[in-house]
Amino acid sequence: MKLKAKLKELTGRSNGMGNKQRKETLNLFICGWVEYYKLARMKKTLETIDQWLRRRIRMCIWKSWKNPRTRIANLIKCGVPKWRACKLGWIKGYWRAAGSGVTNHAMSNKNLYHAGYRCLMDYYVLVS
Repeated sequence: MKLKAKLKELTGRSNGMGNKQRKETLNLFICGWVEYYKLARMKKTLETIDQWLRRRIRMCIWKSWKNPRTRIANLIKCGVPKWRACKLGWIKGYWRAAGSGVTNHAMSNKNLYHAGYRCLMDYYVLVS
């Protein structure tokens, strides 16, 4: 699927984009793509791609935190208990960490939305 490939390119862990530039580029791409395909019925498809995309975004944020101590401190700031943050802070693998329940709680969909990351369904509902 070309959409998923382009999203994967935009949310690459090592593409040199900072979080701010990634956010802007991603939002522009999502807006343009949904505007182009807004007449199609694809609610279920967009929901599944959104789940995957949010995990990719969490993975990028997790990688940007770099050190385990930084990860632990940021998880605690997000409201995760200290013992749980310490356990997750040392986890191996970005994709694995992005899929954990603790990370999903700390970087919830609501928090990602407030941080400026928009999802495909947000725009699809807005233009439909």
